[in-house]
Amino acid sequence: AQGQWFFQNGPQRVYVELEATPWIWRISVNANNELVVAAHDGQPTEVEACVQDELGRAYLETDLGFGLVHTQDVEHVANALEAGRWPLREINSSALAGQFGYVVSPAQNQIATK
Repeated sequence: AQGQWFFQNGPQRVYVELEATPWIWRISVNANNELVVAAHDGQPTEVEACVQDELGRAYLETDLGFGLVHTQDVEHVANALEAGRWPLREINSSALAGQFGYVVSPAQNQIATK
């Protein structure tokens, strides 16, 4: 609920530090020449919108959540945008975590609040 993930290790919670976003999206083309989007753990998802930051990185808003597109799959995003398949929004990367409700570094937040 707070945009943080953890592992319970006995009485301790070990929080997950994110390198970028909660999800990393992989995009492939199926036998019907349709784009298939799946999470880094293989869960299929439906894209609601594409987001681009000031550095040109591509993210997807999906029914599973928000995440970064894997570098090897950016060409699929470009083709989908060119075909008008997904709406595109631009946002500053510093606003991503707040807007999409996740915490990149729970440990850093704990240090800042002490």
